[in-house]
Amino acid sequence: MEKTVDHVRLVKGAQLGDKESLDRLTEVAGERLRVDVFRLVLQEELAGEIVQESLFEMLRVLKDLKDAGRFWPWLYKIALNKVRLHYRAEQRRKAVTVSAAAEKAAREGGEAVMAGAISEELKDIVIGAMRRLKPRHRAVLTMRCYREMEYWQIAESMGCSEFAAKMLFYRAKKSLRKQLARFGFGKGMLLAALVLFGKLTARSEAAAHLTVSAAAMKVGAAAGAAGFATSASGIVSLATAAVIAVGAAAVTSGPAEVSATPGAISSAQIAEQMGGLREGVEESWSYYPQGASGPVMTRLLRWDSAEDQSYCQWLQNGQATYYYDKRVDTVHIRNSRMWRENLAVWRLPTDPPELSEFLSRVEGRIDGTQYIRGDGAGLLVIARRNEADNYSRVTRQFNILDEQYFLYNWPARTKRVDSRDAMHKRGWAYFVVSGRIGEKEVSGGGRIPFVDSAGRQFGPWVRMEIGTVKVGDNGVEARVYDGERLAASYVGGSFFAGLGRPWMGLHTVDTVRRDAALEQIWFETSLKDGEGKAEVALSAGRTKATYTIDMDKDVIERIGFLTEDGREGELRFSYVEETGPASEEFARPSWESSGRAQRRGPGMLWMANLVNGKW
Repeated sequence: MEKTVDHVRLVKGAQLGDKESLDRLTEVAGERLRVDVFRLVLQEELAGEIVQESLFEMLRVLKDLKDAGRFWPWLYKIALNKVRLHYRAEQRRKAVTVSAAAEKAAREGGEAVMAGAISEELKDIVIGAMRRLKPRHRAVLTMRCYREMEYWQIAESMGCSEFAAKMLFYRAKKSLRKQLARFGFGKGMLLAALVLFGKLTARSEAAAHLTVSAAAMKVGAAAGAAGFATSASGIVSLATAAVIAVGAAAVTSGPAEVSATPGAISSAQIAEQMGGLREGVEESWSYYPQGASGPVMTRLLRWDSAEDQSYCQWLQNGQATYYYDKRVDTVHIRNSRMWRENLAVWRLPTDPPELSEFLSRVEGRIDGTQYIRGDGAGLLVIARRNEADNYSRVTRQFNILDEQYFLYNWPARTKRVDSRDAMHKRGWAYFVVSGRIGEKEVSGGGRIPFVDSAGRQFGPWVRMEIGTVKVGDNGVEARVYDGERLAASYVGGSFFAGLGRPWMGLHTVDTVRRDAALEQIWFETSLKDGEGKAEVALSAGRTKATYTIDMDKDVIERIGFLTEDGREGELRFSYVEETGPASEEFARPSWESSGRAQRRGPGMLWMANLVNGKW
């Protein structure tokens, strides 16, 4: 921690508008971030850009910091987010050679101190070993070893529990030892390598006289045990790992740890580190950048017996859906999320048992997917399925920086064919709703993002008028007006239940059926031959609803209703391919707080309630 600067005083002064305090705080923060961000990204120009962006963000939201004593963890969190956003936007970072990184680090820092004492070869080895670490490992080593931050501060910066921070530090040290061992160095080299790296990346001769204390290297017995349990040599069962790692964000069971080095990583490398696929085995990756209840990114790896290696057939990330046709070495970028050709509902390892059990009853088969509990951002679950539908799995709790796994990673020679329509290339679209329910006309519209990245700027909303009833969902809160009277107000939104949400990572046909299963609503699925359409027929009490889904565009075209007493109705959806200037017709619903108690929405049953005139 900073020993000579009273950063608490500077923060409080800056928040009160004292220009001198603000200037000094910016100077101190910039000096510290320049060193630590470089240690994280190991690219001088990129580090400078991230520092500038972080400082701008700091100045913008400094007034929102409630506890000045937590300034450094708060600032580190801002910087780490900037790094994550960079990797996400760029998709891969430009490689920097080991020698160039070593020369730049030495030129900017401790070369004068270390000259003649340490060979250039050793410098290259240390810089190279650090470059091969995961960004989150470099981050935790920087915060703990060079800034002597407490584990609670590291946890706050990285968005995890204190115990998880200790585990992460343990695994970072273990990973660095492994890299050093590749050059013949034993365990005793770890501390020396950390000291040398700190000196090489220091910004002044005075700062290069650093040490790494023995106390900073300790994590505690429990975290060490948990870190060992999640390493390659400490494979344990899920149940055992859960007992060892009580309080940690996730558990691990399975083969060797997978590298998360930024940039593209080949399927062959993944297969090698995971222990390798074999013929007849399929491996699926499910990654939840915002947690298990948020969007899911997926990879599907298959075995190529001719080339005796695995390859990535499907990839769905926050930008698009990719399908690799290995026969012609071509990647197709598609409108739709993937779906099972046998029309089985797509299962996720985070599906609660009651959902899986109901789906098994509907489909008349037992799916081998086992429930994995995971909380917090960055959950990654890797599962393997063999020909007998048996599973083995490995789960990891990764830092959000590791989204690079779900970036575009086929060889440059592979042909790319983008078959998306205009609205899917854009990532979102407006839609118009029309139809009738009984004698009541229905009109309305909304906006739908197709991918997670578009959803952050062009979020979902919907509003409809059914006679005198007005329905509105702005993505945060849902409301129903009966005439001019507020009939209901639901927290968290409600009226996208039962509608398509491809931005969450699954095809609309699966989203609709999974929404139904959550409400224990029975359904049947069929494909309309030659039309590229699917029909999902639901039975919700006295109401039957039939969804017509365009499988290529991944959207709902029509919902037809029929009640036991003979009343009929339908909702038709049309999607706007091109967008012009925003009009009142496509204005997101907004309202002041009603001040009345809000309640959980009815989920998918809102449409049955609508048909039957109940709210």
